[in-house]
Amino acid sequence: MLKKLLIANRGEIAVRVIHTAKALGYRTVAVHSEADANALHVELADEAVCIGPAQVSASYLNADAILDAARKTGADCVHPGYGFLSENSAFAKACKDAGLVFVGPPESAIELMGSKRRSKIAMQEAGVPVVPGYEGDNASDDELIQAATDIGFPLMVKASAGGGGRGMRLVESEAELADNLKRARSEAKQAFGDDELILEKAVIEPRHVEIQVFADRQGNAVYLGERDCSVQRRHQKVVEEAPSPFVTPDLRQAMGEAAVRAALACGYEGAGTVEFLVDKDRNFYFLEMNTRLQVEHPVTELITGQDLVAWQLAVAEGQPLPLTQDEITLNGHAIEVRLYAEDPAHGFTPQTGKLHRFDPADGEGLRYDTGIRSGDTVSPHYDPMLAKVIAWGQTRDEARRRLVRALEDTTVFGVTTNRWFLSRIIANDTFGAGEATTGFLQSAFADDPSLSPQKLRIRELALSACPLGLGSSGQGGWSNAPATVIPIKLEVQDETLELRIRKSGNSLSVSHGDDEYHLDVQSHSDGLLCIIDNGVRQRCQYHREGDSLYLQAFGQSWSVRDVTHQPAAGSAGTGSGKLQASMDGAIIDVLVAEGETVEQGQTLVILEAMKMEHPVKADRSGVVAGVHTSTGAQVKRSQLLVEITVTEEKT
Repeated sequence: MLKKLLIANRGEIAVRVIHTAKALGYRTVAVHSEADANALHVELADEAVCIGPAQVSASYLNADAILDAARKTGADCVHPGYGFLSENSAFAKACKDAGLVFVGPPESAIELMGSKRRSKIAMQEAGVPVVPGYEGDNASDDELIQAATDIGFPLMVKASAGGGGRGMRLVESEAELADNLKRARSEAKQAFGDDELILEKAVIEPRHVEIQVFADRQGNAVYLGERDCSVQRRHQKVVEEAPSPFVTPDLRQAMGEAAVRAALACGYEGAGTVEFLVDKDRNFYFLEMNTRLQVEHPVTELITGQDLVAWQLAVAEGQPLPLTQDEITLNGHAIEVRLYAEDPAHGFTPQTGKLHRFDPADGEGLRYDTGIRSGDTVSPHYDPMLAKVIAWGQTRDEARRRLVRALEDTTVFGVTTNRWFLSRIIANDTFGAGEATTGFLQSAFADDPSLSPQKLRIRELALSACPLGLGSSGQGGWSNAPATVIPIKLEVQDETLELRIRKSGNSLSVSHGDDEYHLDVQSHSDGLLCIIDNGVRQRCQYHREGDSLYLQAFGQSWSVRDVTHQPAAGSAGTGSGKLQASMDGAIIDVLVAEGETVEQGQTLVILEAMKMEHPVKADRSGVVAGVHTSTGAQVKRSQLLVEITVTEEKT
């Protein structure tokens, strides 16, 4: 009988595993970096051990430190979560050698499925359909270029050891191939320490459908339905749902049986996910097998009524699977989105900073998996996912409606998020019709002006002015004194707006130019305003932090800065010319050399951080005076990358 579980991970998945482990009577051990000393998963665990500094290479990827934490605390089993060391066969073996039970498959299965080349060959031998391509031993550029002519374009370049879209490139023509091979190799080397590549014929705008499988040590294996993960951006999943609106019962059975064959072919144990591409004619092809619990596992739990972490722990103890295939049933529909601290209006750039307020919405059929709470800081060191927001309903439309409402009512003050973008995806007619493919986001939201920050109307500006006249409690600054006019300046995005506020009792009139709006303040307390807006009672949540004001009302959120008493800013000029890394990461490519002339806005360096590529662009025109990094280099936040000197203008 296993008694104490160490969770070799952080964030929401660590919290998720701790909840089930505690419910089953396990003692739990958290590991954490110095940056995560006060994290939620540390607080919830029975014991916690610091395993190193913030950098993942020195903490959450430090297998020796994790094993030492297990020894210190007397843990007898290790759950790897997902990411980090979860699909590292050497770590699985090290746990076994240390006398620990690894809550996952044997290292041989991890090693096989960790190679796209070897796993594809194994699947062909097991009779699982695969995408035509090249997965030969010789993966040199010359050999891949030659193989590409036989496969035909468009095709996919993929990192053999890859996942999560890294080291993956869609190549439309032969002219693009050499550069994409170079970029994919560099990215794969940085992400996985292995630059081996394979080629596959591109399946244009397919469905991305995956099957949840489970196997035990007694030779039993089952599938628990499918998940549709077709809504993706840059090969990163954005929305996941179960069951798929595209999959028929016959297709579900065929894919499920193929996935079980895949698991049995590699001697699998525990939870695994077999991913397939499905074309418009419902032909399916093996993509890869993830030898761990998936980020999107909650949608499967909600439609099956099963706790997959509990299943993992049962298998790790040597117990047979809790259910046979005939006993597994699907009920209703579940949809999950990933709420990220990122800015959709500026290339989905990850955001960092303090979460002044994080309040998940309440409601029937809603579930939040998160590792953060109000007051936490979104760090540049880790993935910026704040929470997984999941909604279940008897029907798909019920789940959609609940999820849109949950996103609109979830409060996040302090960092920009993709909340509005996610709600628009779920409400989109194409998604609603169940017709979203992997090309959906690119076509439905390409150059979409609604991704840009919306100009606040006089209604929102008036509501923004309300908290500025309020005291700390009760009616605050509101009184029955004669009406007074107060000038106020709000900085909204990159614009400063001058407003005129007239207060009379509990009534407020706000003017901006020729526009004027009237509100009545009914009450306020603890960051909540109750107002009468055009005869309708409304609620607004707000938070003031220094001169910044965050608000949420009318199904949207926004922020402003009170700059009434600040001196006027000087005229904007060129940038400093000293280009720095925006966060910790790896340099994917350096596109400039010392002495070159560059134009403002030109991309000079490509930085990979938080699973995304970030272009570092010239903030002024001039001559490159120095390049302080190189391709493949690991850089720290604020590290100097490139210096530019201004060229003297001719007169």
